[in-house]
Amino acid sequence: MSMLPTKLSGGAAISACCVVLLLSAMPFLGRGAAETQAPPDKETWWSPGSGREFPSTLSYADERGIITTLSLKGPTDTHDHPFFTPLGTNGRACITCHQPADGMSLSVRDIQARWQATNGKDPVFAAIDGSNCPSLPQAERDSHSLLLERGTFRVARAWPPVDADGKKIAPQFDIEVVRDPTGCNTGAVYGLHSKTPAISVYRRPRPATNIKYLTAVGFVFEPKNGFPLPIDPESGQRMSGNLLADSRAGTLKLQLLDAMRTHLQTAGNADNAQIQGILDFEGQLYTAQSFDYVGGKLDDGGAHGGPETLALSKPGVLKSSKDIQWVEYAPWAATAAAAANATLNTAGNADAQRLFRESVARGAAIFRERTFLISDSSGLNSMNFGNPTRDSCNFCHNMTRTGMDVAPGQVDLGTTNEPFADPAPDLPLFKLTCHAGETPHPFLGAVVYTHDPGFALTTGRCVDIGKITMQSMRGLAARAPYFSNGSARTLRDVVEFYNRRYNIGYTEQEKQDLTNLMTVL
Repeated sequence: MSMLPTKLSGGAAISACCVVLLLSAMPFLGRGAAETQAPPDKETWWSPGSGREFPSTLSYADERGIITTLSLKGPTDTHDHPFFTPLGTNGRACITCHQPADGMSLSVRDIQARWQATNGKDPVFAAIDGSNCPSLPQAERDSHSLLLERGTFRVARAWPPVDADGKKIAPQFDIEVVRDPTGCNTGAVYGLHSKTPAISVYRRPRPATNIKYLTAVGFVFEPKNGFPLPIDPESGQRMSGNLLADSRAGTLKLQLLDAMRTHLQTAGNADNAQIQGILDFEGQLYTAQSFDYVGGKLDDGGAHGGPETLALSKPGVLKSSKDIQWVEYAPWAATAAAAANATLNTAGNADAQRLFRESVARGAAIFRERTFLISDSSGLNSMNFGNPTRDSCNFCHNMTRTGMDVAPGQVDLGTTNEPFADPAPDLPLFKLTCHAGETPHPFLGAVVYTHDPGFALTTGRCVDIGKITMQSMRGLAARAPYFSNGSARTLRDVVEFYNRRYNIGYTEQEKQDLTNLMTVL
């Protein structure tokens, strides 16, 4: 078992007085009350250009406890800081879609609260992607239903795609819009047959934190396709495959330029100083759940939860017998006698904290050791592992500390492709038909129905239909809903999806243990 790092100096952990406040206030603690400097609730949301200081330790209450972000370079003056300043025409800044209270992402809970507080006037609801389609009447709530209910933004992918040099890629398949509830994919201005053809899909914003893990390169090749990882011509380094859902940007700079052009609607060439300022700020942030209402402090009892461990640990480490996934919570494992008396319902129990902690430790063990048959998953079963292959959650979520994939590349787990995806009548449905002579999707064949073609919108290849880049599992409790399309409303829904998808047969106790594990990451 690898040794965990020691704590950061300087008192980065939540103070004892904060914990006492939480214990005395539960369950009536409001959002914002747990922030280190205890601002009023109205300041939970960070608006662009507010000028608020971003402290070295920033904590907020979420539905399960406290989410904490560490800023390793100390407090940041946000006046004219490019991460906090509107750089485009729609009033947004990076902070708009990467809120500290939501684990540097966005939760539906806070999106809905923002609609209520501003009557839909906040820049987060900008027509370009904060509405179901820019052509809809923007003052109406229904025009923003996918953002308000799923937490998804519209991502418009030019069709056909282009490569890194701007050259058009000849797609291996044709796309037909089967269902278009938003009207964007069949519309005259933004649709597939418009003057600037595009496919509109709807995706959750990824957290802008724990960056060293997102950019870590575990292999020099992409094992899911067998190709060498592309090299960034600017840095000469291999590019990570873990940044965006469809891997359309291989570096943080390219991702930032894409976001500035599309989400912020900047005009002209980006300012190099602004770009570097944003990259430097994001690169020193670490975010994780740090306190649980039942389990208490997540670095207590020998455990090493919270963002400090992320800040001090090495990124890109593949799980092994030496580097154990979620070893942070191994000290919470129950004795044999205590495990025999474990119960699902800990409410009102004097041993609630102990039982919850034991449940978390069991969840980590289930994550690593409970095997099941993984089948019909492109990017996994297509890698010569066999179909089916027997393994655990740890098979894909194999990067220690984050649960991302050390092996870069995308996987089709069925979250967007039929017949495995959950019903989603509010999302578009596409029919992709592979051309004769092209290699089809390895398990779904030459005709695939999907809510989001995923990586195939970048490569144009049939084998990539529905493949999505795996996300970090840190800070989950603060940023519901889940999956790229927001189809899992709760963490329990995530467990239930995989239980159905792979016919795992989890017991009710195992489901709760896995859910409890994910709430403390």
